Amino acid sequence: MKKHIRCGTLFAAKDDQTLRDQTIIVTDGKICDVVATKSAPAPASDDQVIDHSKHFVMPGLIDIHVHLSYGNAKSEEDIDIFSPVEYRAIRGLHAAQRVLRAGYTSMADPATTGNVTPAIRDAINCGLFVGPRITTSGRQITNRQGLSDWYPTWIGVPDTSIGVLARNADEGIQEIRKQVKEGVDFIKIAMDGDAMNPSTGLVSGYTQAETDAMVAEAHRLGRKVVVHARGAEAVLYSARAGVDVILHASWMDDEGLEAILENGNKLCPTMSLVVNDILFTQPTDGCYPGFPDAHKAELESARKVLPKAREAGVPFLVGTDSGFAVTPYGEWHARELEYYVKYLGFSPAEAIVSATRNNSEFLRDRGDVGVLEVGRKADILVVRDNPLSNISVLQDRSNLVSIMMDGEPVELRINDDIGTHALENSYNMWSEVYTQDRVKEIFGDNLELSTAA
Repeated sequence: MKKHIRCGTLFAAKDDQTLRDQTIIVTDGKICDVVATKSAPAPASDDQVIDHSKHFVMPGLIDIHVHLSYGNAKSEEDIDIFSPVEYRAIRGLHAAQRVLRAGYTSMADPATTGNVTPAIRDAINCGLFVGPRITTSGRQITNRQGLSDWYPTWIGVPDTSIGVLARNADEGIQEIRKQVKEGVDFIKIAMDGDAMNPSTGLVSGYTQAETDAMVAEAHRLGRKVVVHARGAEAVLYSARAGVDVILHASWMDDEGLEAILENGNKLCPTMSLVVNDILFTQPTDGCYPGFPDAHKAELESARKVLPKAREAGVPFLVGTDSGFAVTPYGEWHARELEYYVKYLGFSPAEAIVSATRNNSEFLRDRGDVGVLEVGRKADILVVRDNPLSNISVLQDRSNLVSIMMDGEPVELRINDDIGTHALENSYNMWSEVYTQDRVKEIFGDNLELSTAA
């Protein structure tokens, strides 16, 4: 049996062009023909016709920067400590389904607790649950000046953290070999964090030689390398080492851009966390105003350096850093495309191609998804309004008519009214310090011990 999917407007993502009145023919979950509807073969008696002749049809979207184990975290402790790893895996499956419901049929996770996301990937691939196609790393490899070494040195990086401490290249290589054995799709290195050199700004957690050695070993074992690199030094070392994807690059300088052009690296700016933090964070939040203010400076820099990279021909991928409280799963993924248009000078078509065809080249399913052409899987997003005229329609779930994987509509009715695991709040007993002055401010002179009896 074949499926005949009739399209009003087809955006295949092979380029920035659209076609009117096309029919996609699907057999066994793959596209076997794309043809003008008037020229399409007549459906057989047992074929299925799916009529989207009034709608915009495009590939399912892809987000290559989602952290399924984070749990919409409000703090680093939320990410690393407060809930059991086993619970994070189950919660992460729910998060993956929310991503799919937003129109994202594929995703990548660069940094997960333990083997949480590989386990979710395998459970979906085995048919135990419905979810997006997942490509994933293991724990991110970090040094003292990278991410994840947040806690006092006598505590270190907990085993439940999304990072693993590798103090030198040798330790990093051993961790890469371990993760490859455990079945990761790619390696993630946290090249910098918040550590500063007063003269040069953000410092790289690893030297050029250390970075070269780890990237070479990952490539030798057939794994791509993604790095977190916001600062100029980390971007430069990463580019020279030949990493595959650089996340952020907000403070990249001209030397770093030249290295990227020379070595063929790809950029994934991941602007959602930065912009959403600026827009959403309230004075009652503990990170206010320092974190949003820092992100305002980062956004200002990114708006200068990233368009230069685009104009120079650097390939851009698209990701959101979903998993934090300001980037909840399933909520803001398509807003990243709006940021590409607003801040980086992309056309809507260019932004969508980056989030489909370009992103697909990074996935374990590369060559199978991301473009609506013969031989690829029929992962399809049907939209009521035309996103090439208004990119924001992809952010409005009411505009999503149908989400298909392998040519089959995805029916996801998941529970959004979820509670909090007991351990997630185990150390949040009080929100402030109750000094004498604060108590008097709250209660005045009316506090009576009898009320505690």
